[in-house]
Amino acid sequence: MLEQNTRSRHADEDFRGDPRRDRAPEIVVIGAGPAGLTAAYVLAKKGFTCTVLEADDTVGGISRTVERDGWRFDIGGHRFFTKVPEVEALWNEILPEEDFPYRPRLSRIYYRGRFFDYPLRPVNALANLGPKEALLCLLSYLWVRVRPPKDQSNFEGWVAARFGWRLYRIFFKTYTEKVWGVPATSIEADWAAQRIKNLSLGRAVLDAFDPRRGKTSVTSLIDRFRYPRLGPGMMWERCRDLVEAEGSKVLLSSPVVEIRHSRGRVTTVVADTAEGRTEFRADHVISSMPLAVVPKICRPAPPDEVRAAASRIRYRDFLTVALVVPADDAFPDNWIYVHSPEVRLGRIQNFGAWSPDMVKPGWTCLGLEYFVSMGDELWEMPDDQLVDFAKAELASLGLVSPARVKAGYVVRMPKAYPTYDEGYKENVAVIRDWIETALTNFHPVGRNGMHRYNNQDHSMLTAMLSVENIFGADHDVWSVNVEEDYHEEVRARPRGSRAGTGRDAPVFLSRHPRGDGA
Repeated sequence: MLEQNTRSRHADEDFRGDPRRDRAPEIVVIGAGPAGLTAAYVLAKKGFTCTVLEADDTVGGISRTVERDGWRFDIGGHRFFTKVPEVEALWNEILPEEDFPYRPRLSRIYYRGRFFDYPLRPVNALANLGPKEALLCLLSYLWVRVRPPKDQSNFEGWVAARFGWRLYRIFFKTYTEKVWGVPATSIEADWAAQRIKNLSLGRAVLDAFDPRRGKTSVTSLIDRFRYPRLGPGMMWERCRDLVEAEGSKVLLSSPVVEIRHSRGRVTTVVADTAEGRTEFRADHVISSMPLAVVPKICRPAPPDEVRAAASRIRYRDFLTVALVVPADDAFPDNWIYVHSPEVRLGRIQNFGAWSPDMVKPGWTCLGLEYFVSMGDELWEMPDDQLVDFAKAELASLGLVSPARVKAGYVVRMPKAYPTYDEGYKENVAVIRDWIETALTNFHPVGRNGMHRYNNQDHSMLTAMLSVENIFGADHDVWSVNVEEDYHEEVRARPRGSRAGTGRDAPVFLSRHPRGDGA
């Protein structure tokens, strides 16, 4: 049971959302992912119930665990790591320690039949490439010392200037373009600067021969993380059970189809539930549904400029082909990045390395990940053909023979990644400004709810702060995930300073300049 405070469900002294004191507020939560269920959990701890409306038939959102024929697999690989103490405490409340162990992190880059260290260590990369290619890479680096890229305002020019054109094309260009589906020249350089701070080929080579190299300023990534024994969905299934035990309702397969508002406040949320079209009175709404959808289903409809801004919001979609193979055929990594340009495959998860309890003895499940757009040829390909396609790509990389694959499954995840183009901030601001004036009791949270490239813990924190705002606080929820530090970097901080939670997506430029490399 949840540890509740002593306040009455019907008369919380800090509640500011409903002037009527003779009943508890009616709170609707849209979405049963990490943000939505966190909101429901925190509400329960305060002694309040809510109704959670989830369009899908399972909880967890993109952090779900899919189970097929006894095999469990994750959608993208969701580590539980945070710099926010409140989030970590909540995780530990939901799952006992035996179900939430620490797991070692190992991830590498796969290119031309070889595994390379990740984070990228140029000396290791050069050694792995072989003498001839290493020499060509060094010459390429020396060339950019003499003739640096003319335009370093984009991802390509910024990275090439620090590593040379050959290393850039091997270790940065291909994977980045697979993930985001745009040329690297159309991504702003700021994203590269955030991800590859203080690192260049020249500095890395000098550090390799410096006896003080252990004191280098280059940051590293965490080497272990927490992970639910049966996958991330275990956390959110348990969270659902806890909030339902406290009286809240979690209604699956219940998409929200209409949001009614009047005099600056939402009054009713309408959803298609198992009982048919159902109306839910709402004193407050906490929403993780895609921000772009909100103006489309509001009644009365918002102004034309708001709907136009919503139509310009874009997403990157995602699909996983899970292949069951003998454990001996797998790599020891949690996941590997596939930089080979001849395949569409972007990343491979080994779920047996994430948690042995997700697979069966002697076998593991490899999650082959494709970054796609809804409607493209991979998204529309039938499941059986996708499984064959994935098996062929795995074989072409020399990793696993198709004959060794026991079974295959496909999971599609629409709107997995909010994308940032040059106008996205303005479009989000238009929608946000309208919500803050026309829907004052509507609280966007989470990755899609705010169109922010949030980690799981960021999403949870926005929900926690939004609940506090309902009860009288004045947090700026939109300030979550704006710090400059990359989320997983390990660095010393001044005593007493608050750790950041920063993580961002690249911003896409409207024009795609051609590279000027040699």
